[in-house]
Amino acid sequence: MQRSPFTLLLGLVVAFDLVFLAVPTLVVVVISFTSGNMVAFPPEGFSLRWYGVLLTRPEFLAALGRSLQVGLVCTALAIPAGTLAALALARWRIRYPTGLQLYLLLPFTVPLVVSGIALMLLFGRMGMLGQVWPVGLAACVINLPFMIWAVAASVNHLDPDLENAAMNCGAPPTHTFFTVTLPAVAPGILTGALVMFILAVNEFLVSLMLVDARIVTLPVLVYNAIRNIITPDLAAVSVVYLLIAVIAIWLLDRLVGLGILLESKRS
Repeated sequence: MQRSPFTLLLGLVVAFDLVFLAVPTLVVVVISFTSGNMVAFPPEGFSLRWYGVLLTRPEFLAALGRSLQVGLVCTALAIPAGTLAALALARWRIRYPTGLQLYLLLPFTVPLVVSGIALMLLFGRMGMLGQVWPVGLAACVINLPFMIWAVAASVNHLDPDLENAAMNCGAPPTHTFFTVTLPAVAPGILTGALVMFILAVNEFLVSLMLVDARIVTLPVLVYNAIRNIITPDLAAVSVVYLLIAVIAIWLLDRLVGLGILLESKRS
């Protein structure tokens, strides 16, 4: 069957997009295995030396640990906040629901630079700067809509009759929530938690405004390094980020499936 010119053009555009998305990542991965001292493509031989260099750099290990702490703090705060917000918007009769939804979407409408400056001034006035956990709190604030969308996708598939049946059998609302509602929306909670963790670990702009030399996170460490010279160890750091994302996506697919994530994006 002969394809129309529009179909061929659409296929070329899709193929170009896929290649454009994949090639930069593949180039960085290949460069990270170079045996040379400079960033070059194709690389000068194959070696794992730059991964060994990372393991011997205490500043890298410390920054990676702080970024993981930021991700854990962000996830721990986002799970209850995003879950309860999604349930409230989907199930409860609240006043001005549209206004509340717009309020929860404010992090997407306010530029990150503005959010970073506002949070820096707020945390500075409260004496919270110089610590890691406020960075996790900031990452939670600016990325919370992702958590809400993921949980909302599960809530929209939850049959209200299940909760009604539990309450008709005498279960109090709290017991119904923990034994019926929460297990039913658990796939959305897990999806949102993994997404929030990845976003928090990779958060740069807001982190740049909230950290100092004592608590530099990994994105800020990379930024400070590339201001001088780009070396292959920075490519190895990029591969570490890639591995974190791949592991998170693999866990998501194994535990709940990627379908729930795609459905949350369409909700």
